[in-house]
Amino acid sequence: ARRRLGLDAPREAFHASPFDYEHQALIYIPKHLSDTRSPAGIMRLTDEMEALIRLARGRAFVLFTAWETLRQVAGELRERLPWNVLIQGESGSRDAILETFREDTHSVLCGTRSFWEGVDVPGESLSLVIIDRVPFAPPNDPLLAARLRRCEEQGGRPFTDIQLPEAIATLRQGVGRLIRNEHDRGVIALLDSRLHQRSYGREIVRNLPPARITPHFSDVEAFFAQ
Repeated sequence: ARRRLGLDAPREAFHASPFDYEHQALIYIPKHLSDTRSPAGIMRLTDEMEALIRLARGRAFVLFTAWETLRQVAGELRERLPWNVLIQGESGSRDAILETFREDTHSVLCGTRSFWEGVDVPGESLSLVIIDRVPFAPPNDPLLAARLRRCEEQGGRPFTDIQLPEAIATLRQGVGRLIRNEHDRGVIALLDSRLHQRSYGREIVRNLPPARITPHFSDVEAFFAQ
């Protein structure tokens, strides 16, 4: 970020979060969802989301990295779940969807990038944030391609210097939708098993809030049973 802004020696300050993530949140990263783009993978992803949402009794944000996955999964969740499933692009404007979500305590909101940040839903209406994949920028973005090419020409490492830090920043925004005050409590589910399988997974996990991390669904069950 400093390099992109042309800042050589900026003043920096780091402030700890006021929230007690160790007790307020649980981060669930399963190991069995490695291919969620194939038809079979989409079905496994949908099954996992349904199981999580049922544990939370609705009250969930489901954040997608791609419109195609949103279209494939959200409608199926609407058919399966007994609660109101609000879908970006189908259930009204962004503001209308958020207002309904806040008022209907057990509703489920399915959205893409515009819901990853600038959304504040403290309290009972939100106890589960599900993210389908690490939000790497689409590789066919011409601006990103130009930046990656320039980084490589200057001797940099495009993935490490640009793609990974930006994905981490976006992921932190999505994760940050859950705990908005000292009374909030819930589960963050990152349904991307590459976090266990790829070397960059350790760096991403290191930048998550300091909550307990588990690959076990039984821990999610125990958390919601408390």
